[in-house]
Amino acid sequence: MKRLLLAALLLGTVSAARAQISAPPVTIDSGNVAQEFSGTSAAKANLLSDLVSNDAFSSAAAKSANAFASPVIVTALALPLDAAEPASPSPRPRFVYGSRDDYRWELGLGVAWLRFRSSVFDASAVGVNSSLIYYTNEWFGVEGNFTAVFAPTIFQNEHVKIATYGAGPKVAWRRKQWEPWLHGIFGGAHEQPQVVGQSRNSYVIKAGGGADYRWNPRISFRLEGDYVRTGFFSQSQNDFQLSGGIVFHF
Repeated sequence: MKRLLLAALLLGTVSAARAQISAPPVTIDSGNVAQEFSGTSAAKANLLSDLVSNDAFSSAAAKSANAFASPVIVTALALPLDAAEPASPSPRPRFVYGSRDDYRWELGLGVAWLRFRSSVFDASAVGVNSSLIYYTNEWFGVEGNFTAVFAPTIFQNEHVKIATYGAGPKVAWRRKQWEPWLHGIFGGAHEQPQVVGQSRNSYVIKAGGGADYRWNPRISFRLEGDYVRTGFFSQSQNDFQLSGGIVFHF
């Protein structure tokens, strides 16, 4: 038994020696035995992960920046209903002009008092006065005028009747509520009763002025005073007339 164990030990020792003799020599490099890290797959994997993580971080930062950015708020002004909807323009009156946007036509109706004095008779006559004016611009108009007045009985139940008619220019200051104006009327006149040897017709010249109070765009109230010159009975009469009334604008 001892011989058998000794033979096995000897055989093992011989085999180990042969293995050491047949192994190639191993050269030990004192340098960096590891491969360059930049060339390894680990570096590529790390670089790819860095890029992915950087993109992800940039996207997340952009999203967070957008999330915290001030939102654009569009607000609508709270306007009244009338201001929100454009109001339809009010209808403009016909025949208007100028900065005041006034009417061109005026019709005046009123009461007149005429003091008539002559060598034949004197009379204080009361009647009606009317005028129609067309304005060509803001201040100048053309007027037509008619006046008829009556006085008490003279000359054996004869009534005094005097009528004047004519036309002429009118200048008005039509910018405020009070409208002062001047006019001149040139035309004819007719009187009654008949005087023997004399004509009942004559010329007439009126020169005067007045003022209109504008109550509303359509209506005014008027006061007027005129110098009236006539030529009845082959003479000249210098008379005076007062009137007042209402004026319609259209």
